[in-house]
Amino acid sequence: MTQASRVDESASGVYIISATPFTDDGALDLESTDSLVDFYLDKGVAGMTILGMMGEAPKLTEEESLAFTRRVLQRVDGRVPVIVGVSHASNQHVERLAKASMGLGAAGVMLAPVPNLKTDDQVHGYYAAIARLLGKDVPICLQDFPQSTGVYTSVAVVHQLVDEFPQIVMFKHEDLPGLRKLSQLRTQSEAAGRRRISILVGNGGLFLPQEMLRGADGAMTGFAYPEMLVQVCDLFAQGRPEAAEDAFDLYLPLLRHEFQYGIGLALRKETLRRRGAIRSAAVRKPGPVLDATDKAELTRLIGRLEARLAMRASS
Repeated sequence: MTQASRVDESASGVYIISATPFTDDGALDLESTDSLVDFYLDKGVAGMTILGMMGEAPKLTEEESLAFTRRVLQRVDGRVPVIVGVSHASNQHVERLAKASMGLGAAGVMLAPVPNLKTDDQVHGYYAAIARLLGKDVPICLQDFPQSTGVYTSVAVVHQLVDEFPQIVMFKHEDLPGLRKLSQLRTQSEAAGRRRISILVGNGGLFLPQEMLRGADGAMTGFAYPEMLVQVCDLFAQGRPEAAEDAFDLYLPLLRHEFQYGIGLALRKETLRRRGAIRSAAVRKPGPVLDATDKAELTRLIGRLEARLAMRASS
């Protein structure tokens, strides 16, 4: 197995948030893990992030997390960097999973704060403690997702952490609304001559064009049509923002539909199943289950997207 280089501040493009495939009865599906990795690579992603919140990481045992990580890294075989989500209430668990993942060939780890930290000092203290625990050889992506964690990470705290810990090389921006925060991260950092880190954005890619215009380097999110995310980021890299937004707009109805809280993961997995990436759309219990109306609605949206893509191809 070939190991990809470790992720650093230059990371850009699409680091797809991978789903975690299960069988219909809820067992980890390693065969579909292989096909899903192949699907993502075929769509041109620059990297992958596994065991994220939409990867159902909290529903996996520690043994399952390592088995899935090992299988993904074997299948990727160094072709793109793989970042492993290690967020957990226990610092010891974070350390074990992070160091085990790096030993298997991961390019870095992603870390969200434990829930309900209230002050800047508490947020800084948590991240600082983990950074010291993992050491300078483990690249860290800070995940800023207050809608899920209940933790607000201020611009000042991000800057302080970047200054203190060179292993913090990436920021996953998912605050909502967060466009102004993204601008502040970039402009204040530049004005102070601070080390520039990679900023990749989440929230399903729903605001990707605006975030790219405000200084994001790419996306770290999941969408069942990752080729759109790749195309949009590539067009921005080529200096063609209008073409990027035109491409984005074609997929927007389906992207918006998949973004729904509660049911979004089930919709994403069903679309991935229909596209041949995984064998089952099962979400591990407890989790959402689509009914007949949900599936018919998804069929209609996919059909409309495919029709628009066909029209664009023929024009």
